[in-house]
This record gives sequence, structure tokens and C-alpha cells, in this order.
Amino acid sequence: MTLPPAAYPEPVSEPDSNVLPADLIAPAADIFDVPAIRADLFSALKPGASESEVRKATVAHLSSAAERGRKVIQAAFEQEPFGSRRTTRSYTWLTDGIVTLAFEVATQVIHPKYNPTEGERLSVVAVGGYGRGEMAPFSDVDLLFLTPYKITAWAESVIESMLYIMWDLKLKVGHASRTVRDCVRLGGEDYTIRTAMLEARHLTGNIDLYEELEETLWTQLFEGTARDFVAAKLEERDLRHDKQGQRYMVEPNVKEGKGGLRDLQSLFWIIKYVHHTEDVGQLVGKGVFLPEEYETFVQAERFLWAVRIHLHMISKRAVEQLSFDTQPDIAARMGYNDRSGRRAVEWFMQDYFRHATAVGDLTRILLTSLEADHTKGPPLLKRIFSRTPDTASGYTVTHGRLAIQDDERFLNQKLNLLRIFEEALRTELLIHPDAMRLVKANLHLIDKDMRQDPAAQELFLDLLLNHGNPERALRRMSELGVLAAFLPEFAPIVAMMQFNMYHHYTVDEHTIQCIWHLSEIENNQLEEDLPVASTIMAEGVNRRILYIALLLHDIGKGRDEDHAILGARIARTVCPRLGLTKEESETVEWLVRYHLLMSDMAQKRDIADPRTVRDFAKAVKTRERLDLLAVLTVCDIRGVGPGVWNNWKAALLRGLYRQTRRALEGGMEDLNRENRGAEAKKALRDALSEWSAAEVARETTRHYEPYWQGLHVTGHVIIAKLLRELSNDEIGMDIHLDEDRDATRVAFALQDHPGIFSRLTGALALVGANVVDARTFTTRDGYAVAMFWIQDGEGTPYDNTRIPRLRQMILKTLKGEIVAREAIKPKDKLKKREKAFKVPTHITFDNDGSEIFTIIEVDTRDRAGLLYDVTRTLAHQNIYIASAVIATYGEQVVDTFYVKDMFGLKLHSQAKRDLIEKKLRLALAAGSQRAYETG
Repeated sequence: MTLPPAAYPEPVSEPDSNVLPADLIAPAADIFDVPAIRADLFSALKPGASESEVRKATVAHLSSAAERGRKVIQAAFEQEPFGSRRTTRSYTWLTDGIVTLAFEVATQVIHPKYNPTEGERLSVVAVGGYGRGEMAPFSDVDLLFLTPYKITAWAESVIESMLYIMWDLKLKVGHASRTVRDCVRLGGEDYTIRTAMLEARHLTGNIDLYEELEETLWTQLFEGTARDFVAAKLEERDLRHDKQGQRYMVEPNVKEGKGGLRDLQSLFWIIKYVHHTEDVGQLVGKGVFLPEEYETFVQAERFLWAVRIHLHMISKRAVEQLSFDTQPDIAARMGYNDRSGRRAVEWFMQDYFRHATAVGDLTRILLTSLEADHTKGPPLLKRIFSRTPDTASGYTVTHGRLAIQDDERFLNQKLNLLRIFEEALRTELLIHPDAMRLVKANLHLIDKDMRQDPAAQELFLDLLLNHGNPERALRRMSELGVLAAFLPEFAPIVAMMQFNMYHHYTVDEHTIQCIWHLSEIENNQLEEDLPVASTIMAEGVNRRILYIALLLHDIGKGRDEDHAILGARIARTVCPRLGLTKEESETVEWLVRYHLLMSDMAQKRDIADPRTVRDFAKAVKTRERLDLLAVLTVCDIRGVGPGVWNNWKAALLRGLYRQTRRALEGGMEDLNRENRGAEAKKALRDALSEWSAAEVARETTRHYEPYWQGLHVTGHVIIAKLLRELSNDEIGMDIHLDEDRDATRVAFALQDHPGIFSRLTGALALVGANVVDARTFTTRDGYAVAMFWIQDGEGTPYDNTRIPRLRQMILKTLKGEIVAREAIKPKDKLKKREKAFKVPTHITFDNDGSEIFTIIEVDTRDRAGLLYDVTRTLAHQNIYIASAVIATYGEQVVDTFYVKDMFGLKLHSQAKRDLIEKKLRLALAAGSQRAYETG
């Protein structure tokens, strides 16, 4: 969406000026007609009224006027949703009027002083963002009350009365009372105070005091301290970024996040401090910014401010986090529409991230100009390394960064647009911003001929494979547009956001994160966390295939078609162009097409079922593909975002990998049930060596075959001990931390009865537990045994201090002291930020995926009571659930159930399956409605 240019604003006029400002979103008098409001206000103040009566009347008049003004601004802004600069000035104009009239009431009515002394002068000054004239609907009102000497009783009374009026008006006022000397002293000690005063603007009161402050600040505080100020602002920025997250986080903070408004404001502060101007446009004439870069500044500022204003209006308070629940509304307000298979919110957020990236570019450009005139110190790397690395011909080192010696000579060879990134990796230098500008301005040189040049292909592969840090080169290439120019198929996913709670990054950033994880594995940084993937890489795989497959695995996203199918088709075209052989290209194409296969099999299917492993092995076919897919899957999951990868997923993937490798190397017969059952029974006998032969025999004969491959020997031992000590009508329970799976393991043993699985899930839902995996079995002698792995609402195991309460609540529910169906209702609700997501429900039945069970897969919206609703519905249809596998992807969950009918058979009847699906959909719809209404 192209935005028209807008000039940087002049300081907002004082509200009692004879000339009304014309650069507002609506006529100034419509927003806040100062003379008319003043006249009405003062005519309403009765002579001799008490201070409280005067304050009450003042608040009533100003509140009414402010409310009218806000409505005028909002209506005008909704008609012009990108008119942000004029809207911020409008809120400033309105606020100026309120502050000025509050001052007049305080000084002329409540505390009149007809002959003030020299020491009783008082100046009201706007500082910070308010001083700059940038106000969002719920911005703070930052005021400096300036006095010549120590504050007098009169000035203190005036200030107090003004504050009471503004607090009663529900304004969030930040204020300080200081002398000019105080301002200089405190500004010298605290850069936050100094920055706020940099933007001081006189509102009302004594003008001489304000002018004295301005002159003193520049001569005694600002002058000669630019280098220190710049260093402080950059340090503050880095700390803020660490706290708020990186630029590509999908719920960015518009004000404080990387590439947000605070970064733009930091540029403004530095420009004003160093160049003594409030007009960024003047830096074009000084050669700091090119005209198109200044236009980028204007567009980014206008866009980000528009987003912030809409965010305040929607939230009706000062919210700065662009959360999921607000993003669709803002996209609609700003005129975005669904198109080309993508939602309006995704197009909106893609524009957001592009503007945020542009802010980073502008920051680099400005800092380079400061280094050139020595206002800013050299970068950290320059200070650490005393020896400047040797550079290849055509390059030099400027201020510790890789620079180009001769622009014209550099551009004479198109390949230099790639070589510079290789040289940066080789020398471990950052690229100089001037070199970046040159590259970005000449992307047209990366044409079809260059893309098909074998030397260019080799250069690109070298960046990925031969320097140990491909992530750094790819990120800079992506930000400068080089990656999308050399690989045009990559362009659509640059800054592309997927509107869901699972993915933490934009698609291009996720891709780069995946490649970083792969390089970390290859550099032996993750041997302890990822033993299988590290071993695979150490033993050797085709690295060209793996790196290119990761680069392309999500390249098909954002279209109407399945991204894996489209991505495979794109890979078929791209791989030969990158210099891969026919065989390599076919393998990359297969990996892209099936890059979700291993993750889905491990997380959505029961890997204890031999058919799961057999089907996966048939799909993979070769050990080479298994190894490549295993490493790609690990990197793909780890690249989704912080906290997504855990021991649970690691254990599932390791288990699937090892069983499949064994099947591929030793033959499929190793997977048959009889062999695995015999091995499991032998392992149990060894583990129970202290038991009598009769006790062991009883335990090994009481269970049906699925039990023996459904649990590890550790689980068999736990169940055996629970059953051994169980008496009639008792409930045996064992709760322990399972560190290998990042979950709490809960084992049950009790007398069997219909719907046992549903009762158990109800008990767990009631204590707020999320089930991530579950197994349930019946014995030949009338018992039900089950094993659940659970996590709390934060996705972590229950620690030992919480286990006693967990046990108590579960027992109460199983004994019928608490009715789960009723007790769960208040807990089954959606949070506000989750309500923006619409997840369609898909229910499938599979009679081929298991030898003895029907697999029912329920793909739907996640919520607290979902599993209980599903299992209760299945129980009512006389369906026996043998196991459940739970895979959660943000707001989406895929619950997979291995089931039989009441006769122990698969669900062969289509009519029965249709009835079950109908009942499930009704239960899910009712539960979803309840969750929306409760939340």
C-alpha cells in the first residue's frame, strides 16, 4: 500500500494564538475552540465559589469539551486512516487547550496573584513526546513546571490545583517542578530527563523562564556532549530490544519494539542533538539521507503512528502491544482486504514488518554519518580487535566495517553483489552501511543472466556451506533485497506473517532461524540437546541438499495451494538453477514436499503402533532420506520460536527415527507385534526379578497384546506395582516427573467400567492439566490401567510441591465427589487475544493406519475442556479409546484417538462413523460457544 509523502511537523502552535493551526485532521475550532470554551467556562464560575466548586465546574466543562474533541478527531481519522501525523497534532492541540485553561483557572480564579514577585513566576512546559507534538489518544501528558528559584507556596498551590483538575479529567500526567539550575543538574545525571527536555515546548505562563531554560540547556548541557548522548541512546535502544524482542516477532510492540516508533524517535533525538534541527528533511541537503531514504522515514513514521493510534482507539487505553486480537481490526480500519489466498491481517502485518525493517536501515545510515564526523565511537568489534583483517582487492575497512574502495569498479562486476557477503563472512566484518546502500540501489543488476551464471551459483552455495555462519549472510541479504533478487521465488515470503499463535516469526525469519539451527548442529554446539541430529551430521550427509531444502521448505506459503506441494514444484525449478545435480534436485523436491511428514507421524500418531513405523518407513524408503528428513524436522521445529522445541518432541522424534532406521536396516519383520511383545515381557521379568514366579506370571498373562508395545518397560513396572497393591474399589495412582519428556507422568489402575478414559480426562481437565499423550488398556481380569503425560498451562511439568494437590483433586473427581462436566465449565474459556483465531474443525476416520484400531483424528480449536468433551462424546457412543495422541500448534490442536467399538472391532460401518462425526461436531460447537461466551 503506497502512502503519499508528509512533511515533518513544525511545533504545534499555542492554543490561544490568534492563528489556528491548519495542519490538523479536522478544523482546530471543531476539535477545541479555545476562546469559546474559555468564555463558557469562566461564565460558569460563580464569584466567591469554593475551590472544590470551581474545580468541579472546570472539570465538567473541560471534560465535555474534550469528549467532543476526541469524537471529532476519531471520526476524521476513521475517514482518513493513514492521516496519523495530523491526528497526533490534533490530540496535542486538544491537550494544549486543556492544560492552558486549567492553568488560567488555577492562576486567575483559584489562586489569583495580581502583583507577583520575581520569584513567583511560573512557566508550564510540555516535554517528551507531548513536547514534540506527538500524542496518541491515550498518551501521557508530560509537564515541566518551571520556576526561577525554590518553589513558592503560591506556585505549589497553582501546580496542585492544575494537577487535581487534570487527574479528575482522567489524564495520565507525568510532572516535575524544577528550576533551570535543577534541569541542568538532573539532565547531566540522567539521559532520560535530558531527552525529555530536548523536546521542551512552552505551553503557557512566563515565556522568559522557558527561553532561559532553552538557552541554558544548549549552552551548558547539550553543547559538546553529542558523542555521550548518542552512546547513551544506542545503549538504551539495545536494552529495549533485548526486553521487547526482535523485529520479526509476530506480536510486536509498536512503541518499544525493534523497528518501532521509539527507534524512529531515537533517530529524531539524535538528529536534533547533533544537527540542531527538528526537520529530518534538512538532512537530505546535508547528504545524510538520500531523498528516497527521507521518503522512507516519512512513510515509516506515518504508518507506525497510524497503527498506534488505531491500537489506542480499539483498546480504549494506552496499549502498545500489537496483539493477535487487535491485528484484524486494525487491518480492516486501514483498508486491507483478503486477497490471493491470504487474509487482510497478513497483508497488513507484512507491511508492518517491512516498515520496521526500513527503520533499521535508516538507523544504520544515520549512525554511519555520525561515525564519519566522529560523533559516534567505533563499533564494539573495532575496539576488541586491534588488528584490522586483510581484505580482498576492491575492499577496505572503514570504522571497523567492510567498505567498498571504488563504487564504479565494484558495480562493473555483477558478481560483486554476492561476493561482498562472502568477504564479510571471511573477514568476520560487518558491512559498512554505505556499501549496503550501494548494493540496495543496484539490485537491478541481479538479472536472469546472473542467476544462471555458474559462478554466481557457486558463490551462493559457498555462502550457505563454507563459512560456518550462513544465517548472518542470509539475514543481511534478505534485508537488503539481494536474496529476493537472486531467488525471486523467495520474495513473496519476505516479512510474511502467518496469522496463528504457533509461529513466532515471519516466514523468511523462520527460514533463516532454521538454517542457523542447522549450522549450530554442524558446528557441534548442540550435541547434548540433539544427539541424533548431531550424530547424523557427524557421520555425513549431503549438505547441499540439506541447506537448500531448509531454504526452500516454506517457500510456497501464502498461496491458495498446499504450501508443501507448491514448494516442491518451486524446488524443481530452483534447484537446477542453484547448480544442484538431477539426483540432488529430486531429493530436495521430496524433502520440501514431505517436510512435515516426520513431525506429523511423531506428534499425531502412536509411534508404539508398528503400523505407524511401517508406513513411515515405506514413505521414506532409504536411510539417506530418513537422515536428511530427521535433521530438517528438528531444525524446522526449533525455528518456529522460543519454547516450541522440548524434550517431549525430542523423545517422540528420536523414537520414530530409531525404530524406522532399524526397520530400514533390519527388515520390516522387526516391527511385528509378537516380537515386540515377547521383548517387552522379558524386559519386565528382568525388572521384577525380586518378585515370585507366580506374581510375574500373573502380570505377564493378564494384559492383551497392545499393552506390551504401548508402554516402555518403565511404565509396565509402574502399572504392575499399582495392580499388585490394588484392592477392590480402590484407585491406584502414581504421579512422577518424567524429565525425558518434559511432562508429569500420571499412571492409573482401577476397576474397569464404560467411559473410563472420559472420566480420567475430566479429572485432569479439572485441575488445569493439559494432556500431551495418553494410553489406556483393559486387563483380562477386569481392570483398567492408563498412563497420561500432562503439562500445566505454561507447557511445563508439575513440580513436586503441586503434585499432592493434583493427586487430591483427581481422586475427588474419580470418586464422584466433584462432577467434572459442571466444574470444568468456568475454566473452559478463551482469552481475549485468542478469540481472533478461527480454526475450522476437521474430523477424519482411518481404518488403514493401524492393524487393530480405527484412528479418529479431530483437528480443531484448542481450549481447556476440549479433550473431555470429545472423550465423553465417544464414551456415549460406546467407543473404547485405547490411546490418545495430542499435538498442539498454538490455537490449533490435533487430537488422535485409537479406538474400537463395543465388540472390539474397527469402525467399519459408514453409518456409525457418520453418526459419531455428527455427535462430535455438535459437542465441539457447543463447547466452543461456551468458551467464547465465558471468555
